[in-house]
Amino acid sequence: MPTQPPAQLPVATYSIVARDPASGHLGVAVQSHHFAVGSVAPFARAGVGAGTIQSFAKLIYAAEGLRLMRDGASAGEALRRLLARDHHMDYRQAAMIDTQGDVVAHTGRLCIDEAGHCLGDEYACLGNMLLNDGTWEAMGRAYEAAEGDFPHRLISALEAAQAQGGDLRGRRSAAMMVVSGRATGDPAQDTLLDLRVEDHPTPVRELKRLVILKEAYEFNTLGGHHLRHGEYDKAIQAFTRAETLAPEEDELIFWRSVALVNAGHEAEARALLGALFQRAPHWSLLLKRVAKSRFLPDDPALIQRLLQPQSGTS
Repeated sequence: MPTQPPAQLPVATYSIVARDPASGHLGVAVQSHHFAVGSVAPFARAGVGAGTIQSFAKLIYAAEGLRLMRDGASAGEALRRLLARDHHMDYRQAAMIDTQGDVVAHTGRLCIDEAGHCLGDEYACLGNMLLNDGTWEAMGRAYEAAEGDFPHRLISALEAAQAQGGDLRGRRSAAMMVVSGRATGDPAQDTLLDLRVEDHPTPVRELKRLVILKEAYEFNTLGGHHLRHGEYDKAIQAFTRAETLAPEEDELIFWRSVALVNAGHEAEARALLGALFQRAPHWSLLLKRVAKSRFLPDDPALIQRLLQPQSGTS
């Protein structure tokens, strides 16, 4: 008697799980026509491993897979044990990687075509219900050829899959998780990136935008650190880098202006703030509040000058 499919709906997805050899970071990136795939398919834990479960996704794969790897099983051992107890393994697709770079993937023989996976050096690419055969190989080639930081290389794999046609039903959601290869217990250090695009006409493009925006705000946070410690030139450098990555973000412009004031570049700061206040007057209120909290020099005349419209503005 043929195996009957599970009761839940299939989660047709293409994804990549990988370990970055340079940093030891573990990552998983996925895209699907399924709504909010980030709440279903990807999983990762610092110092343990990362993976994805798709095609009639069974969430126990995430919880149990991470537990098994935490307790000492390799990614391969963990997945084999999960499949051995799964009555619907023929419909399931999954991949896992551990902190040693051991990577494994499974595509059940009854996953909806086109379905398959490929393994590379510390990575796996996989997908099901895709428009074209071989999409997973295209993902692997793109990942290997990509340059830049680890998250951007993961994005390159997703972009390659979409260029091959992606999910035959279309596209809706995407997600990425990147965690440290070593756990410290500090969430800020352990979970480096956790982004989701729940429902969007171009989810991979939107995910890429969010990855860049996350990087921009990391520089903004670094600038804030330097600002609090009186390292104004370093603060300006960090805020400038943040603004370069996301020039449309008014908040990044605001904090660079604050750093410029503290470093003695009042005229440049006034020009930036004048244009900012013209676009959105509420930033002038924030300027007063950060001055009260001593992010600016204790100089009422200076604050008044910063709040005044520049000549040529209305």
